[in-house]
Amino acid sequence: MTKLSDTQAIILSAAAQREDRIALPLPESLRGGGAAKVVGAMLAKGFLQEVDADTRKGELMWRETGDGHGVTLVATDAGLAAIGIETEDANPAPAGATDAPTEEPAPDTPTEPNAARKTSTPREGTKQATLIAMLRAPDGTTIEEIMAATGWQSHTVRGAMAGALKKKLGLEVTSEKVEGRGRAYKIADD
Repeated sequence: MTKLSDTQAIILSAAAQREDRIALPLPESLRGGGAAKVVGAMLAKGFLQEVDADTRKGELMWRETGDGHGVTLVATDAGLAAIGIETEDANPAPAGATDAPTEEPAPDTPTEPNAARKTSTPREGTKQATLIAMLRAPDGTTIEEIMAATGWQSHTVRGAMAGALKKKLGLEVTSEKVEGRGRAYKIADD
């Protein structure tokens, strides 16, 4: 599995929630050189690709090309797979794609399943520890309950579950629709 930073997981998680997979806008805390560095790494690993921006449809631009056209950022199948979202191979690349993702794994991707899983536990009193405790409750928890307890936005909660819990700690998070409560998430029993 590919090791993602929390910021990369948040960007991919937000893009996965959009029908067109556009990764913009980036988190507000990510600006200037930091944004360029994170996006550059994600482009190099094939998690994002640059496509022609259609500003008439209100698409946000990542950068302007030399010929006056703008490009936006779109999450690739590899990017979605990095946060645990499987896609159908039948999905064509978005129109205007400049680079198609390769079928080769990123250089830092272990070839054996579960090779990158860690058995570490978060420090007590952190928001991640709060998230895990809430997900271990017998009835699980909802995104809204986690947002209230941590002060995070919904995309941050989803990014933390996909990145920190699933990818980094190797925890299996399941969900089910509960009548009158909405979708409840919990850590699967080992």
